[in-house]
Amino acid sequence: MKTAFITGITGQDGSYLAEHLLTQGYRVVGMMRRTATPSTERIEGILDQVEIAHGDLLDQSSLMRLLEEYQPDEIYNLAAQSFVHASFHEPIHTAEVTAVGVSRLLEAMRLVVPGARYYQASSSEMFGKVSETPQKESTPFHPRSPYGVSKVYAHWATVNYRESYDLFCCSGILFNHESPRRGIEFVTRKITAGVAAIVFGKQEGIPLGNLDARRDWGFAGDYVEAMHLMLQQDEPKDFVVATGETHSVRDFCRIAFSRVGLDYEDFVSVDPKFYRPAEVDLLLGDPSLARENLGWTPRTSFEELVHLMVDSDLAHHKDLGLQVQKGSLPESLLTTT
Repeated sequence: MKTAFITGITGQDGSYLAEHLLTQGYRVVGMMRRTATPSTERIEGILDQVEIAHGDLLDQSSLMRLLEEYQPDEIYNLAAQSFVHASFHEPIHTAEVTAVGVSRLLEAMRLVVPGARYYQASSSEMFGKVSETPQKESTPFHPRSPYGVSKVYAHWATVNYRESYDLFCCSGILFNHESPRRGIEFVTRKITAGVAAIVFGKQEGIPLGNLDARRDWGFAGDYVEAMHLMLQQDEPKDFVVATGETHSVRDFCRIAFSRVGLDYEDFVSVDPKFYRPAEVDLLLGDPSLARENLGWTPRTSFEELVHLMVDSDLAHHKDLGLQVQKGSLPESLLTTT
């Protein structure tokens, strides 16, 4: 039985990855920071099947202690300060966790378990002000946020440890990937949760930033399979993981509101405070290498993803016993009112 060590197991990606690895017969160890109010909501269904270990990317000694104790075969670093907007307000913290934290973990791996295989969660935000479209593994980076800058550092640190110490280290350059487990602070979840709140009379509208920003959006549950596949290859390599399609925030709003029979223009407003100091207008990935080398392709379409997220947030409000005030529920949820 292989042992997988996942940082950020309680996050969106960590929870889906843990579930996937359990189906593959892994022993799964998840690292969490020790807090007074630990949040394990996303992994409640598998808590009895995983082992939780307390450590922190800010603390080198805790990383070395945990790797020594669990001796993982595979390490998946998914922990980060991952909210782009917050990185402008917390640039130093973002750098300490998302950038330097990776060096701490890689160094711990080199010293304690150099035979393990390492996955680094890189991001399409590294491309930022893109120099070519679509973006592929060789596209130059031009990050436009402290988060993007931190991810570039982490990405090149991973490459450096691979080349300097002959470690099996690779990065997945994942484009935007969403799910019902996405944090409420992210624009996609803000939209779908807002749609549900409007339908059930708990909210009047949704203020957003740049509606014309375009992203390559996929389903997180599909993307974690690519992470696992990267560590099963003969040689470590970096891969773009994306759908190869781009859609605007406006498109996301239109599909989300149409799911409940409403027009997004009646409820969505633009608030300049949600604009970034430096905007990223277009991200579109080329997943050709992942398709050819890993045999990986996304299974969930953009419309299916939006519907999945809206339906989940509607079901949550329905479970609270609330009554529909605007629009209508999709057919799959009609029996609830």
